[in-house]
Amino acid sequence: MANHQGGKQWGALKEQQKIELDAKNQEYESSGKWDDVENLPDKLISYRDQFMEFDEDNSGDIDLMELKRMMEKLGQAKTHLELKKMIAEVDTNNSGTIHYDEFLNMMLGKKSTILKLILMYEAMAKEKETPKGVAPKRSLADLP
Repeated sequence: MANHQGGKQWGALKEQQKIELDAKNQEYESSGKWDDVENLPDKLISYRDQFMEFDEDNSGDIDLMELKRMMEKLGQAKTHLELKKMIAEVDTNNSGTIHYDEFLNMMLGKKSTILKLILMYEAMAKEKETPKGVAPKRSLADLP
């Protein structure tokens, strides 16, 4: 049973998960299979952070309820049937969950799954930052 208390213990669990996922990322970097992916180290770090955010119970898998909450956070609420289809698209070992290997294969692979498209769209939406600070002064001569 997962301990959902906060604090140091939860932070230590998340840090341990980060170390394990980083080791898996190293395997992907050194395997040679993904050499054609540009910025592979940066993408792997980004995917690790996404996976850790959605693996709420630190189980190493994203299950149906975690996927449901993830989709709701992204504003893409889905029915249980849709969620099961999304997991089935990615789940190569028929466990009913999305393991980190399956998550990476989905994100780095050529096949476009619904989940991959939603996550990529969300990542693009996050990249657009609004300008901060005081707006630059303009005169009428600057107008088109």
